[in-house]
Amino acid sequence: MREIIKDKAVVQDDWTVLKLAEGETPEMAVVPAGKFIVPLAVWEAQRTSLQQRADIGVWIASHERPEVLKADVARLPVIAVDFPKFSDGRGFSIAYNLRTRLGYTGELRAIGDVLRDQMFYMQRMGFNAFATREDRNIHDALKSLFDFSEAYQTAIDQKLPLYRRAERGQKASQE
Repeated sequence: MREIIKDKAVVQDDWTVLKLAEGETPEMAVVPAGKFIVPLAVWEAQRTSLQQRADIGVWIASHERPEVLKADVARLPVIAVDFPKFSDGRGFSIAYNLRTRLGYTGELRAIGDVLRDQMFYMQRMGFNAFATREDRNIHDALKSLFDFSEAYQTAIDQKLPLYRRAERGQKASQE
């Protein structure tokens, strides 16, 4: 069974990411029993039947809009965001919008080209689960979530900038 990082720990992944085969349409896709994370297009095409299941999550491609899930975020146990390549940062905005504008509180998973160097920042945007690339050491990747003790900027995980959180000392009195 594949391992992922979830809530700052390496755990067994009991979800399967469903990908469409070449030539397969979202309407034709067969979603077997069990925990599956389906493409947004499959969710939209088969929403009536899939929303009855508690073992279905949705993954969003970097070019798709998370607002499509507005009515569904409360019922989805996991939403994954695909990073097709490390230089595609649109997934950060998708995560931000899911957490802040749509109020999603469930598992938010980064999938695709998930690299150690970006995970600290992904976490700051609301991701709490990471399916790292198979060719990378997951335990090394886990360490990246602790690379920095403080962040200067605001984000999902910290609403105040560092200068507002830092305790200021008294200025030395002039003699």
